[in-house]
Amino acid sequence: MLLSIQNLHAGLEDGTPLLNGIDLRVNAGEVHAIMGPNGSGKSTLANVIAGREEYRVTQGDIVFKEQSLLALTPEERAHLGVFLSFQYPVEIPGVSVSNFIKTAINEHRKARGEEPMDAAALLKMMREKLNLLEMDKSFLSRSLNEGFSGGEKKRNEIFQMAMLQPALAILDETDSGLDIDALRIVAQGVNALKSKENAVVVITHYQRLLDYIVPDFVHVLLHGKIVKSGGKELALELEDRGYDWIKKENAGA
Repeated sequence: MLLSIQNLHAGLEDGTPLLNGIDLRVNAGEVHAIMGPNGSGKSTLANVIAGREEYRVTQGDIVFKEQSLLALTPEERAHLGVFLSFQYPVEIPGVSVSNFIKTAINEHRKARGEEPMDAAALLKMMREKLNLLEMDKSFLSRSLNEGFSGGEKKRNEIFQMAMLQPALAILDETDSGLDIDALRIVAQGVNALKSKENAVVVITHYQRLLDYIVPDFVHVLLHGKIVKSGGKELALELEDRGYDWIKKENAGA
Protein backbone atom coordinates (compact mmCIF):
# COMPACT_ATOMS: atom_id res chain seq x y z
CA MET A 1 0.00 0.00 0.00
CA LEU A 2 1.53 3.30 -1.09
CA LEU A 3 -0.98 5.64 0.59
CA SER A 4 -3.48 4.82 3.30
CA ILE A 5 -5.80 7.50 4.68
CA GLN A 6 -7.68 6.33 7.74
CA ASN A 7 -10.73 8.10 9.22
CA LEU A 8 -9.19 11.50 8.45
CA HIS A 9 -10.80 14.51 10.10
CA ALA A 10 -9.26 17.93 9.44
CA GLY A 11 -10.12 21.59 9.27
CA LEU A 12 -8.78 25.09 9.47
CA GLU A 13 -6.65 26.34 12.33
CA ASP A 14 -9.68 28.21 13.72
CA GLY A 15 -11.46 24.90 14.22
CA THR A 16 -13.72 24.97 11.14
CA PRO A 17 -14.20 21.30 10.13
CA LEU A 18 -13.65 20.48 6.45
CA LEU A 19 -12.89 16.75 6.25
CA ASN A 20 -15.17 14.42 8.15
CA GLY A 21 -13.78 10.90 8.05
CA ILE A 22 -11.91 10.26 4.80
CA ASP A 23 -10.90 6.67 4.08
CA LEU A 24 -8.79 6.10 0.96
CA ARG A 25 -6.24 3.54 -0.11
CA VAL A 26 -3.97 3.97 -3.12
CA ASN A 27 -1.59 1.33 -4.45
CA ALA A 28 1.40 1.94 -6.68
CA GLY A 29 0.43 1.74 -10.34
CA GLU A 30 -3.07 3.14 -9.77
CA VAL A 31 -4.83 6.32 -10.87
CA HIS A 32 -7.56 7.62 -8.56
CA ALA A 33 -9.94 10.45 -9.43
CA ILE A 34 -11.52 12.55 -6.67
CA MET A 35 -14.67 14.33 -7.83
CA GLY A 36 -17.35 16.38 -6.12
CA PRO A 37 -19.19 19.70 -6.16
CA ASN A 38 -17.66 22.98 -5.05
CA GLY A 39 -16.92 23.08 -1.34
CA SER A 40 -16.94 19.32 -0.91
CA GLY A 41 -13.35 19.20 0.39
CA LYS A 42 -11.37 18.07 -2.65
CA SER A 43 -8.63 20.71 -2.51
CA THR A 44 -8.59 20.52 1.28
CA LEU A 45 -7.79 16.81 1.06
CA ALA A 46 -4.92 17.49 -1.36
CA ASN A 47 -3.51 20.23 0.87
CA VAL A 48 -3.78 18.14 4.04
CA ILE A 49 -1.89 15.26 2.40
CA ALA A 50 0.81 17.69 1.29
CA GLY A 51 1.02 19.21 4.79
CA ARG A 52 -0.13 22.79 4.18
CA GLU A 53 0.20 24.58 7.52
CA GLU A 54 -3.18 26.34 7.50
CA TYR A 55 -4.93 22.99 8.02
CA ARG A 56 -5.06 20.92 11.20
CA VAL A 57 -5.71 17.19 11.46
CA THR A 58 -7.94 16.41 14.45
CA GLN A 59 -8.41 12.67 14.00
CA GLY A 60 -7.17 9.78 11.88
CA ASP A 61 -3.91 9.26 10.02
CA ILE A 62 -2.19 9.56 6.64
CA VAL A 63 0.29 6.75 6.06
CA PHE A 64 2.64 6.96 3.08
CA LYS A 65 5.22 4.25 2.39
CA GLU A 66 4.33 2.75 5.79
CA GLN A 67 5.15 6.03 7.57
CA SER A 68 2.72 8.49 9.13
CA LEU A 69 2.95 11.90 7.50
CA LEU A 70 1.25 13.87 10.26
CA ALA A 71 4.40 14.95 12.10
CA LEU A 72 6.31 15.77 8.90
CA THR A 73 6.73 19.21 7.30
CA PRO A 74 5.66 19.80 3.68
CA GLU A 75 9.34 19.66 2.68
CA GLU A 76 9.85 16.32 4.41
CA ARG A 77 6.75 14.92 2.70
CA ALA A 78 8.06 16.14 -0.65
CA HIS A 79 11.43 14.49 -0.01
CA LEU A 80 9.56 11.20 0.64
CA GLY A 81 7.93 11.49 -2.78
CA VAL A 82 4.67 13.43 -2.35
CA PHE A 83 4.03 15.99 -5.10
CA LEU A 84 1.14 18.45 -5.23
CA SER A 85 0.30 20.28 -8.45
CA PHE A 86 -1.40 23.47 -7.30
CA GLN A 87 -4.74 24.67 -8.60
CA TYR A 88 -3.30 28.21 -8.63
CA PRO A 89 0.51 27.97 -9.05
CA VAL A 90 2.39 30.84 -7.43
CA GLU A 91 4.65 33.27 -9.27
CA ILE A 92 8.25 33.68 -8.07
CA PRO A 93 9.82 36.69 -9.82
CA GLY A 94 13.60 36.52 -10.24
CA VAL A 95 13.81 32.74 -9.86
CA SER A 96 14.15 30.96 -13.19
CA VAL A 97 12.40 27.69 -13.90
CA SER A 98 15.76 25.95 -14.36
CA ASN A 99 17.18 27.21 -11.05
CA PHE A 100 13.98 26.29 -9.21
CA ILE A 101 14.08 22.75 -10.61
CA LYS A 102 17.82 22.41 -9.94
CA THR A 103 17.35 23.47 -6.31
CA ALA A 104 14.34 21.18 -5.79
CA ILE A 105 16.06 18.12 -7.25
CA ASN A 106 19.27 18.66 -5.30
CA GLU A 107 17.36 19.23 -2.04
CA HIS A 108 15.64 15.88 -2.61
CA ARG A 109 18.97 14.23 -3.32
CA LYS A 110 20.52 15.82 -0.23
CA ALA A 111 17.68 14.46 1.92
CA ARG A 112 18.47 10.98 0.57
CA GLY A 113 22.20 11.41 1.27
CA GLU A 114 23.08 11.73 -2.43
CA GLU A 115 25.41 14.11 -4.23
CA PRO A 116 23.98 17.00 -6.32
CA MET A 117 22.96 16.03 -9.84
CA ASP A 118 25.58 16.58 -12.52
CA ALA A 119 24.81 19.79 -14.43
CA ALA A 120 25.05 18.17 -17.87
CA ALA A 121 22.81 15.27 -16.85
CA LEU A 122 20.30 17.72 -15.35
CA LEU A 123 20.16 19.81 -18.52
CA LYS A 124 19.74 16.69 -20.66
CA MET A 125 16.87 15.52 -18.46
CA MET A 126 15.22 18.95 -18.59
CA ARG A 127 15.32 18.96 -22.39
CA GLU A 128 13.81 15.46 -22.55
CA LYS A 129 10.91 16.42 -20.29
CA LEU A 130 10.34 19.71 -22.16
CA ASN A 131 10.00 17.73 -25.39
CA LEU A 132 7.56 15.37 -23.71
CA LEU A 133 5.32 18.29 -22.79
CA GLU A 134 5.84 20.16 -26.08
CA MET A 135 7.39 23.09 -24.19
CA ASP A 136 9.97 25.45 -25.70
CA LYS A 137 13.41 25.49 -24.07
CA SER A 138 12.95 29.22 -23.42
CA PHE A 139 10.75 28.20 -20.46
CA LEU A 140 13.90 27.34 -18.53
CA SER A 141 15.12 30.93 -18.42
CA ARG A 142 11.77 32.52 -17.54
CA SER A 143 10.90 33.51 -13.96
CA LEU A 144 8.78 30.80 -12.37
CA ASN A 145 5.17 31.29 -13.53
CA GLU A 146 5.66 35.06 -13.96
CA GLY A 147 3.68 36.19 -16.99
CA PHE A 148 2.70 32.59 -17.75
CA SER A 149 -0.73 31.90 -19.20
CA GLY A 150 -2.98 29.51 -17.29
CA GLY A 151 -2.03 26.69 -19.63
CA GLU A 152 1.68 27.45 -19.32
CA LYS A 153 1.44 27.39 -15.53
CA LYS A 154 -0.26 23.98 -15.54
CA ARG A 155 2.18 22.59 -18.08
CA ASN A 156 5.06 23.89 -15.96
CA GLU A 157 3.62 22.08 -12.93
CA ILE A 158 3.63 18.81 -14.87
CA PHE A 159 7.19 19.58 -16.01
CA GLN A 160 8.19 19.86 -12.35
CA MET A 161 6.47 16.55 -11.68
CA ALA A 162 8.34 14.97 -14.59
CA MET A 163 11.67 16.20 -13.24
CA LEU A 164 11.06 15.27 -9.59
CA GLN A 165 9.59 11.82 -10.38
CA PRO A 166 7.43 11.56 -7.23
CA ALA A 167 5.99 8.31 -5.94
CA LEU A 168 2.63 10.04 -5.40
CA ALA A 169 1.45 12.89 -7.64
CA ILE A 170 -1.66 14.81 -6.56
CA LEU A 171 -3.07 16.94 -9.38
CA ASP A 172 -5.45 19.54 -7.99
CA GLU A 173 -7.79 20.66 -10.79
CA THR A 174 -5.03 20.57 -13.38
CA ASP A 175 -7.71 20.91 -16.08
CA SER A 176 -8.96 24.26 -14.71
CA GLY A 177 -8.70 26.95 -17.37
CA LEU A 178 -7.14 24.71 -20.02
CA ASP A 179 -8.28 24.57 -23.62
CA ILE A 180 -8.51 21.19 -25.34
CA ASP A 181 -4.99 21.32 -26.83
CA ALA A 182 -3.33 22.25 -23.53
CA LEU A 183 -5.40 19.62 -21.73
CA ARG A 184 -4.28 16.96 -24.18
CA ILE A 185 -0.60 17.89 -23.77
CA VAL A 186 -0.78 17.97 -19.98
CA ALA A 187 -2.58 14.61 -19.89
CA GLN A 188 -0.08 13.17 -22.36
CA GLY A 189 2.72 14.11 -19.97
CA VAL A 190 0.94 12.63 -16.96
CA ASN A 191 0.26 9.38 -18.81
CA ALA A 192 3.88 9.12 -19.95
CA LEU A 193 5.05 9.45 -16.34
CA LYS A 194 2.79 6.75 -14.92
CA SER A 195 4.47 3.52 -13.88
CA LYS A 196 4.03 0.50 -11.64
CA GLU A 197 6.13 2.29 -9.00
CA ASN A 198 4.07 5.47 -8.67
CA ALA A 199 0.45 6.57 -8.30
CA VAL A 200 -1.61 9.56 -9.39
CA VAL A 201 -4.54 11.19 -7.60
CA VAL A 202 -6.49 13.49 -9.94
CA ILE A 203 -8.84 16.04 -8.38
CA THR A 204 -11.37 17.43 -10.82
CA HIS A 205 -14.90 18.76 -11.24
CA TYR A 206 -15.34 17.44 -14.72
CA GLN A 207 -15.24 14.14 -16.54
CA ARG A 208 -13.45 15.62 -19.58
CA LEU A 209 -10.00 15.29 -18.01
CA LEU A 210 -10.72 11.62 -17.39
CA ASP A 211 -11.13 11.07 -21.13
CA TYR A 212 -7.38 11.64 -21.29
CA ILE A 213 -6.17 10.38 -17.89
CA VAL A 214 -8.25 7.26 -17.40
CA PRO A 215 -8.72 6.43 -13.71
CA ASP A 216 -8.77 2.98 -12.16
CA PHE A 217 -11.03 4.29 -9.39
CA VAL A 218 -13.37 7.28 -9.03
CA HIS A 219 -14.40 8.63 -5.61
CA VAL A 220 -17.10 11.20 -4.95
CA LEU A 221 -16.50 13.62 -2.09
CA LEU A 222 -19.44 15.30 -0.38
CA HIS A 223 -19.40 17.32 2.85
CA GLY A 224 -15.82 16.27 3.52
CA LYS A 225 -16.39 12.53 3.15
CA ILE A 226 -16.12 9.97 0.35
CA VAL A 227 -19.72 8.88 -0.20
CA LYS A 228 -19.39 6.80 -3.36
CA SER A 229 -16.62 4.95 -5.20
CA GLY A 230 -16.53 3.08 -8.48
CA GLY A 231 -14.71 2.66 -11.74
CA LYS A 232 -14.32 5.11 -14.62
CA GLU A 233 -17.99 4.62 -15.50
CA LEU A 234 -18.94 6.52 -12.34
CA ALA A 235 -17.33 9.66 -13.82
CA LEU A 236 -19.45 9.24 -16.94
CA GLU A 237 -22.58 8.91 -14.81
CA LEU A 238 -21.69 12.10 -12.95
CA GLU A 239 -21.19 13.90 -16.25
CA ASP A 240 -24.63 12.75 -17.37
CA ARG A 241 -26.57 13.20 -14.13
CA GLY A 242 -24.63 15.81 -12.17
CA TYR A 243 -24.26 15.62 -8.38
CA ASP A 244 -27.87 16.09 -7.27
CA TRP A 245 -28.59 12.36 -7.18
CA ILE A 246 -25.52 11.82 -4.98
CA LYS A 247 -26.72 14.58 -2.66
CA LYS A 248 -30.19 13.02 -2.45
CA GLU A 249 -28.75 9.57 -1.72
CA ASN A 250 -26.77 11.05 1.16
CA ALA A 251 -29.34 13.50 2.50
CA GLY A 252 -29.29 13.37 6.27
CA ALA A 253 -26.20 11.15 6.33
